[in-house]
Amino acid sequence: MRLPLFALGLAAATQVAAESPACSSLLDLEVRRLAGDERVNLCEAYQGKVILVVNTASKCGFTPQYEGLEALYRDYADRGLVVLGFPSNDFANQEPGDEAEIRDFCRLTYSVEFPMFEKVSVKRGRAAPLFERLAAAGAPYPKWNFYKYLIDREGNLVESYSSVTKPQSGRLVRAIERLL
Repeated sequence: MRLPLFALGLAAATQVAAESPACSSLLDLEVRRLAGDERVNLCEAYQGKVILVVNTASKCGFTPQYEGLEALYRDYADRGLVVLGFPSNDFANQEPGDEAEIRDFCRLTYSVEFPMFEKVSVKRGRAAPLFERLAAAGAPYPKWNFYKYLIDREGNLVESYSSVTKPQSGRLVRAIERLL
């Protein structure tokens, strides 16, 4: 029996869809790129990746962590790691600039190439949906800038790290390498 060519294509597409993991409810939301209009569904864009979500600020004692975050991104991107930055002005007015200023600061000062998204609130009671979902998954709300949230390839929260945890800390790097 010969099937029409379009039927074979439909069967193959159905099989591929069945083999693709479903989007994690943690990440199935749209966010806007920093200083732009493009909206990105995090699950669709980063499905199958190990993700490190970080709330950032440009005028903080932890701001030099941008350098370490970018190094992690460069060192592990080809193995499936992505760092996602979310600027926030929730702590001591340490991210007062507009999104274009934040983007330029990150690129010019720290050569940041990892994806950066819209400026958001991360505090309990007014947190952006991603940070609400991270809290619902068991992570604390950020207590300061540069909190880090590690998410596995299936979109599950694995661990959270306080601001004092440097991007190159052995604990964080070992966790990332286990997931890759």
